[in-house]
Amino acid sequence: MRAVIQRVSRAGVSVGDERVAAIGTGLLVLVGVATGDDHQAAAYLAGKTAGLRIFEDTEGKMNLSVQDCSAGVLVVSQFTLLADCRKGRRPGFAAAAPPEEAAPLCEYFIDQLQQRGIRVQSGRFRAAMTVDLVNDGPVTILLDSEKVF
Repeated sequence: MRAVIQRVSRAGVSVGDERVAAIGTGLLVLVGVATGDDHQAAAYLAGKTAGLRIFEDTEGKMNLSVQDCSAGVLVVSQFTLLADCRKGRRPGFAAAAPPEEAAPLCEYFIDQLQQRGIRVQSGRFRAAMTVDLVNDGPVTILLDSEKVF
């Protein structure tokens, strides 16, 4: 699994004209599931996401996690994170898990965050979504559960 984590002052997801999720201060987490990923990979990624100390403390140092701040998390499934662009100009997506494997692991990832007491909202799996955000910092972190390719 792969995640792009962005510290945001706000973020939201729309499908067509419908706003399906929104958060204020927190994390926007784009999640890609690779073929062969499992519950262990999702739990690992959720633990790292929940514990990342990327929010500022009273001294302005990045010392606090999303749990420490009681901030929200917006999770958006994004298979394009598994794009292989090493050859040619058209990305290949062979490493991305098929939807019937990816959807339950995305839900498990969300569940693992919620079990840590984090307020989580999510986009709509397999929908054409519009994601808007205000990246705070900017702070953007790339996490992999293990070697993806």
